[in-house]
Amino acid sequence: MSEKKIIIFTGSSLSIEEASQILKADYRPPVKRNDILKAINESPDIIGIIDGVFHQSPAVGHKEIMKAMEKGIILVGGASMGALRASELDSLGMKGIGYVYNEYSKRNIESDDDVALTFDAATGEPYSEALVNIDYKLKKAVESNIINEEEKNEIIDVAKSIYYPNRTYYNILKKSKLDEYKKVKLIDFIVTIVNIKKQDAVDVLEYIKEIK
Repeated sequence: MSEKKIIIFTGSSLSIEEASQILKADYRPPVKRNDILKAINESPDIIGIIDGVFHQSPAVGHKEIMKAMEKGIILVGGASMGALRASELDSLGMKGIGYVYNEYSKRNIESDDDVALTFDAATGEPYSEALVNIDYKLKKAVESNIINEEEKNEIIDVAKSIYYPNRTYYNILKKSKLDEYKKVKLIDFIVTIVNIKKQDAVDVLEYIKEIK
């Protein structure tokens, strides 16, 4: 049996270096408009979309993903742009994986702002934090009695008020009404919780590994 050709678009959720340790594939930077059309010409068996650009240049289009699926290419998405597009196109055959995909599917989140962040174009290292990740970690903090539900909602409102490139825990907590003791306790807790976008990215690769 010949080796299947797999193309994966990733970056800020999971670095190409980390991803390549999980699955052998043709790894490319975050997907943008027309990248899928170009990939179709290479006749891949599977395309995985993890990360994509939102505001830096036009985002990957629905029609190009649909065209890939019409050609018989398996499309799998999760974590970030992949989760958003999978939630919009799952009824047409795109496979969605993970927590972020499920949040979009349930309409708990609806905007690309929920997964948007800024990152180093060369390394993929994030400069800011995605709102979906902040919300996930704060939910865990409530479950662990670090903060209460009211405090969580206040912090989320602050996070939403900050333009996504500046959305860091430092900037959020600086504007939050949380007392200093709880801020320190919360930060100490947050660093122990998994980055849910990264976990979803790993799950996308593990899923593709199973079906390839």
